[in-house]
Amino acid sequence: MIIAAISLLMLGIWVYLLLGRGWFWRCSERDSAAPSAGETRSQDAIVWPDVVAIVPARDEADVIAESVGSLLRQDYPGRFSVVVVDDQSSDGTAEAASAAASAAPPADRLRVIQGRSLPRGWTGKLWAMRQGLAAVEAGAEPPEFLLFSDADIVYAPQMLRRLVAIARSKESVLTSLMVKLRCESLAERWLAPAFVFFFQKLYPFAWVSDSRRATAAAAGGCMLVRRSALGLAGGLEAVRGALIDDCALAALMKRQGAIWLGLTEDVRSVRAYSTLADFGRMVARSAFAELRYSPLRLAMAIAGMCLVYLAPPIFALFAGGFARLAGAFAWAMMAISMTPTLRLYGRPLAGGVALPAIAVAYIVFTLESAMQYWRGRGGYWKGRYQAPTGKAAGV
Repeated sequence: MIIAAISLLMLGIWVYLLLGRGWFWRCSERDSAAPSAGETRSQDAIVWPDVVAIVPARDEADVIAESVGSLLRQDYPGRFSVVVVDDQSSDGTAEAASAAASAAPPADRLRVIQGRSLPRGWTGKLWAMRQGLAAVEAGAEPPEFLLFSDADIVYAPQMLRRLVAIARSKESVLTSLMVKLRCESLAERWLAPAFVFFFQKLYPFAWVSDSRRATAAAAGGCMLVRRSALGLAGGLEAVRGALIDDCALAALMKRQGAIWLGLTEDVRSVRAYSTLADFGRMVARSAFAELRYSPLRLAMAIAGMCLVYLAPPIFALFAGGFARLAGAFAWAMMAISMTPTLRLYGRPLAGGVALPAIAVAYIVFTLESAMQYWRGRGGYWKGRYQAPTGKAAGV
């Protein structure tokens, strides 16, 4: 009886995921498919708004030159400049950014700001972003749009124009792209597509863009924000302690108006996760924060992962009768749902069959995230432990 009940539940969950959760797995929310009135019109026919990119950077000398160079090579018709906030780096990040500007004249479009010490209550990235925003707003003519971009993100030349066009056509206060993750090492080839798949499942992009739904998310590597709407929402101060800063900002901005999140093949991350441990550290940094530092939520999440991803192959291979058939169907639906993401990353479609094994790795990463938090080492990034502890986390 118990096996039959688990089989029905497992099968029902996969039917729901395929048919009832915003068609997240189809990867249909893309920048190339979004209406973008103005992107292809004559540049003389419209007035392009001013944009300033703010790039928080801490010890990013190995990647920031490529990122800043791609920003400075944008074919954007309006006024555009870049502010890099060097968050007390020790590896020559500021010099690398300045060198990139010299190679993409005019060099005065780049401004490098030396970041101040991190105040209590702020996460490092958000504090760097806030300092960049303060510098921008102190100018004579603050821009209409801010592009918050990570230091490892590289843009095709047309992408700023496309982002602004999407924002204007959808009248969105926040327009974000899930950038294409690096997929070169063995760990990246197996784990990066699944990361994007799981993110879409957690925050279906169609629901994010639906003003009737509360679902809000963004991808922090690339976020175009209307400056006035951010100010009305309370500014970055309103999310200053958020470890998952992009989704916290998205929730804040959705109260001000429409937001949009999509996939892209023209904006990519060059940050390398060469080993399984490297990738695991990236996931573990914020996984327990996603569960609000709750042991109960952790237990439920692991139980849910086991039911959704591990039970189907176990039942398909070792059970009998209806349970075996249900397991096989659920496993097949799992593999089918992964297909569009694998195509996006140019990975073999058979990789969908291996999703249960990949899910095991993510379960381990989530457990490690909780263990780090309980040891007082949660949210580790660039030499800082940023997760709140005790009462600050609501524990």
